Amino acid sequence: LLNLIGGIDKPSKGSVVIAGKEISSFGESALAKWRSDNVGFIFQFYNLIPVLTAFENVELPLLLTNLNKADRKKKVEFALGIVGLGDRIHHYPKQLSGGQEQRVAIARAIVTDPKIIVADEPTGDLDRTSAEEILTLVERLNKEFKKTILMVTHDPHAAERAHIIRHLEKGDLV
Repeated sequence: LLNLIGGIDKPSKGSVVIAGKEISSFGESALAKWRSDNVGFIFQFYNLIPVLTAFENVELPLLLTNLNKADRKKKVEFALGIVGLGDRIHHYPKQLSGGQEQRVAIARAIVTDPKIIVADEPTGDLDRTSAEEILTLVERLNKEFKKTILMVTHDPHAAERAHIIRHLEKGDLV
């Protein structure tokens, strides 16, 4: 489901329509552009690049845009500020806690100002305290920044924080 909505996979049958656009009919370049403009991804295991600082990890999606260095810097610093890591921009992933790494990953997901945040088990690899911080941050992105959040979780506590809950069983929405 996340891959379909994120424009990573094509459906074997039917179509994927988001905000009136049938993204499943897009060609690869149009789909990549749509994904870049509209979707931010948060993964369970952060997917940070170990040899890059927090700043550089967050800046990565912006390197595919036409933004100049000064504008990229402003956006990265703003995103890291939102997640509470403005003081950690020069830290490498190994210098951060798991919760901090996930917040860097969230900053990377929001730095392009996408409309949709796709979160795959964002608290699955965290202790309860860090998980609570991440869930509070995700709620803030929804309420304050008006982001649509699509989160997959096996954690009932995380699911309780959602406005709408849907269940998938063997690929079927139930």
